[in-house]
This record gives sequence, structure tokens and C-alpha cells, in this order.
Amino acid sequence: MKTRYTYGGDEHIYVEMDDEMSLDAFFKSLSMSNAVREAKIEGVTEICPANASFQVRFDPDVIAPEAMMKKVQELEHKAEDAEQRLKTRIIEIPVYYQDPWTHETLMRFRERHQDPSGTDLDYAARINGFDSAEAFIEAHHAQPWFVSMVGFVAGLPFLYQLVERDKQLQVPKYLRPRTDTPKQTVGYGGCFSCVYSVRGAGGYQMFGVTPMPIFDPEQKQSYLRDFMVFFKPGDIVKWKPIDREEYDRILAEVEADTYVPRIAEVDFDLEAFNADMPGTNAKLMEALNVA
Repeated sequence: MKTRYTYGGDEHIYVEMDDEMSLDAFFKSLSMSNAVREAKIEGVTEICPANASFQVRFDPDVIAPEAMMKKVQELEHKAEDAEQRLKTRIIEIPVYYQDPWTHETLMRFRERHQDPSGTDLDYAARINGFDSAEAFIEAHHAQPWFVSMVGFVAGLPFLYQLVERDKQLQVPKYLRPRTDTPKQTVGYGGCFSCVYSVRGAGGYQMFGVTPMPIFDPEQKQSYLRDFMVFFKPGDIVKWKPIDREEYDRILAEVEADTYVPRIAEVDFDLEAFNADMPGTNAKLMEALNVA
């Protein structure tokens, strides 16, 4: 991988570890962004990590852009020695696939879609070689996902499927973005799944909805009292398919502030994962069963 450095105006430096997402690139980006943070460079005001890159914001009245660039580049050796183990958590996220709300929305915007004749799931299944939407849904929730980035919209996670690259699901975004997406929609664009943290415009394919809030600026949910954003880079997600009855039950618990997400603390070892992906995934998901 060849690291690329670019300026973003007078106040930003953008560091790209690779031009495609991979767990190796993510870990190197995480290691280097942490090194920049730990260096406590005078003038740095914010460090924003992404899938395989990060951006540093700084005050040019405190440190010149050229000097800032040099200090960041001097830390690249930290990325070469990137730690490949991560203490993190695996989280079960309930998903009501083929729900009525995303279905109503996607039907309103069919003229913006690659295939106006079907649904988003029908299209995703067909282009990925599945015989049915149900078979695609099973592939979507069967293996865990890795949160590589949180952002773009406040609290929105980008999730990368923990399978071999040639088995990853891929679905393009809408030809033209929608002006509406239900809150907590589980979507898909490119190789990333996501959860829309708020209602609004969007271009990802819509597969279902979760009753579990992941962003709460008022911090009314007990599990969001410490911080309004639920997900963190490095989190691992296991989608759990649910029906309407379970959706309504969880939603009632959310409204009563009695809902507690299923979470287990785990160690993720990149070397072990690359050596045995099915075995590593099985151990990760088993941690939820004993939590």
C-alpha cells in the first residue's frame, strides 16, 4: 500500500492508506491516526478517521500547512507497525427486513432506481446471483460486519462484511438519490452496509429497518446516556432478522427505555481472521450466545 498525502485547503491534511477498503488498510489508518492524536501536535483541532484514511484539521495560525504535513508524514512508520489486535465488542442489531415503511418509500422513488420493476432487495438478489430476496437476506445477516467508519450523517455507521473479498455482496447506489429515507433504515451501497441514523435524503438500497436507535442527541435512551452516538470504528455487528411482532415488542421497550442491546466484549485478531475467516466469525458470533 502506498500512502497518499494531500492538502484540504489551508486547514486540513488528508491521509489515504489505500484507494480501496480492506481491513489491512483500516488497521494501518487507525494506527496512524492514533499516533497523530498521541503526538499532541500543537495546532491540531480535530482528527477524523474514515474507512481506509483519516483527515487532520489544524489551525494554520498556529502551525503552517507545510510544517503540519511534515509532522504527520514523520509518523507513518507507526502505521507500518500497526497493531493487528483490537479489543472491541460484537453487537446484535435486530432488523425487520422487507418492512412496510422502506417498501413504501422505495416504491415512491422507483424512477430513480436501476430496476423500476422490482424492489431494492429483488435487484440486489439478482445482481449478486441469488434466486430470491430471501436468499440474499440470509447472505446479508449470516456473517458479522465490521464498523470501519462513523459519519457523513451524525451517527451513521459504514459496515464492511467479514468474508472473503470474492464473496462480498456488492450493490450500487440509486441512479439518483431519494429525498426521503426512513429513520433507522438498513441500507447498502457499493460494498458497505449502513444504518441511517436519521430520516432524510439517501441513495443506498433499502433492505429493512431496525427498531434500535443508534443516535440520540437528547440522550434519552439509557445506553446512549454517555454519548449520543452508539457505534464506534472497530465495532462488530451481527444482524438479527426479526418479524413485525418482535419489531413492535422491541419498539415498545425502546419507548419505555427498557431496551438493552445484546453486546459481548471480544478480541479481534486480523492475522487470525485472515488465516481462518469462517472459524473467526463463528467464535465472534458464539460470544453473543454466551453474553
